[in-house]
Amino acid sequence: MITMILSDITKQNITAIVNAANTHLLAGRGVCGAIHEVAEPNLEKECLQLGGCAVGEARITGGYNLPTKFVIHDVGPKYWEDTQNEEQLLRCSYKSIFRIVKENQILSLAIPAISTGIYRFPIKEATTIAIKETIAAINNTDIDVIFCCFDKTTLEVYEKLIQNIGI
Repeated sequence: MITMILSDITKQNITAIVNAANTHLLAGRGVCGAIHEVAEPNLEKECLQLGGCAVGEARITGGYNLPTKFVIHDVGPKYWEDTQNEEQLLRCSYKSIFRIVKENQILSLAIPAISTGIYRFPIKEATTIAIKETIAAINNTDIDVIFCCFDKTTLEVYEKLIQNIGI
């Protein structure tokens, strides 16, 4: 099942949340900074042990002080770098997230709008990729996915897209 909410991802009491991470997996700004702030200090220590993460990939850690068991750290593409493969890298991000979900038998997951904040990926394109990859990944499963939106504009884009798809 797919739902969208306007909420703080650090307050989601579910199995896992996704962190829109940087390649070092360390505290940054936006969603990443908020997650690290709530989960500190052990999240930072575990992330340091992972040795980073490439763009388009994801890693899993414990949730620590968050009300979630796991944090899946995903490194989405920076849109302004104009590598010509940003869309493919964002697709790879979602595929990596759902590979980890399957490997860890995660049944509930909250995902922010990956790469749409400081990485400047256009929201309509990013949400289209997010929805399509999520539908493909959770087809015939019992996984509940929440697109956790930080602002009303992002929520409205997700809702309109879901409505157009007919979910």
